[in-house]
Amino acid sequence: MTTFPGTARVELISGLPVSVDIRTALPARELTPLLDDAFAWLRWVADTFDPGNVDSQIARLNEGRTIRQVPELIEVLHRCDELSAATDGWFEARIKGVIDPSGYIKGWALERLSRALSNAGAGDHRITAGHDVRVRGSAAPGERWRVGVRDPRRDVVRKVVFAHDLGIATSGGAPVLDPRTGVAQEGVGFVTVLGPDLGVADAYATALYAMGPALGRRFAAELAAKGPYESLIVGRDGQEFTTPGFAAHGGAESRLAG
Repeated sequence: MTTFPGTARVELISGLPVSVDIRTALPARELTPLLDDAFAWLRWVADTFDPGNVDSQIARLNEGRTIRQVPELIEVLHRCDELSAATDGWFEARIKGVIDPSGYIKGWALERLSRALSNAGAGDHRITAGHDVRVRGSAAPGERWRVGVRDPRRDVVRKVVFAHDLGIATSGGAPVLDPRTGVAQEGVGFVTVLGPDLGVADAYATALYAMGPALGRRFAAELAAKGPYESLIVGRDGQEFTTPGFAAHGGAESRLAG
């Protein structure tokens, strides 16, 4: 098999391993600064948006302290409000007076990074942070990227997704609050959403998890009927619900047992 040159790097961002794998044939003198800039961006996002960081702009905003004029902060909060409206409030970055965009920010950051890498000439890449993945271009000449969708509770692969350009977001590895009650939702095992924008897919996955199984399945079907976002919902009992377009991203071995 013909492989691409390129390079990969893994770093911890807020305690989470993040990997950037570039397969485009670029000289090392270009790849190294690209990766340096990529992880500098991710660290900046963590420093700015982590509500657990007492000096982040989100923490300062929650405590009524002075914040910097950061255009990205305004962009993220505005987009979270739009996604709240689109999900009838099931995705909500403001619960009980506290702003926490965690259900959107990781996907948004990886999506922005993916676009930046493409604009810099590194169009073949995979970025992975936890259970969120953004792929673009090819893994090898003419070959789609192969991404295992893992059950975050059992760490087993439930599906395999093949794609040249796709965001893959999974919710369920960390507690998701019901925005109406503030109580952690426990009715669903995990949710995976596929789509062209990883930030949006991340928010939809969070919302579907918060909705619970019955409402989540109905909303997922409506979402798929309207546009490019497809969903997999796995119940606590292991039963699966997938929207019709999800299977289009599968291959001959799209399902694994472990």
